[in-house]
Amino acid sequence: MEILMFRHFATAGNLEKRYIGTTDEPILPVSSVSGVPEVEIVLASPLLRCRETAGLLYPRLDPVLIEGFRECDFGAFEGKNYRELTGDQDYQAWIDSGGILPFPGGESMASFTARTKEAFQRAVEDLMAGEIRRAAMIAHGGTLMAILSSCGIPKQEYYEWNCGNGCGYRVRIEEDLWKTGKKECKVEEQLCVF
Repeated sequence: MEILMFRHFATAGNLEKRYIGTTDEPILPVSSVSGVPEVEIVLASPLLRCRETAGLLYPRLDPVLIEGFRECDFGAFEGKNYRELTGDQDYQAWIDSGGILPFPGGESMASFTARTKEAFQRAVEDLMAGEIRRAAMIAHGGTLMAILSSCGIPKQEYYEWNCGNGCGYRVRIEEDLWKTGKKECKVEEQLCVF
């Protein structure tokens, strides 16, 4: 099975380098979209930016919304950027931890990764049960990094899976291996659709 994993198109908060997790903001206008491979089904985070991106990439398919694909809850950092957080002791502690500490009032990287990995594994099993051969997944940068750092091949650290808005990865899941407990997805190529 093949899954095309895309990060949503850019929002104003993305351009301003803000921590946009739970904020439900729209995407900015997109001038053109090209090279979008056909799929049988679209899975998406329920946040507006992902639903809008799904509508542009796959206008004839209604996305299946998956709660577990939501972006990380950035807690007290939500809506702020590094300039606004400079001098904040909690922010400095989070930076010094390499992003391991929980966001104050939000999620930790460990709980976020566990949430998204569990949602992804359930989605893959549902796709297999439906005999889907190619699906698209429209989610957030953090969601893709969390999933791929936990089950992507080649093995890479969380931030090494970062990709730009409107970009992502084509991954292959070997169903026979998955069913034996080897729940991995092989990254075959990076994708961009603009």
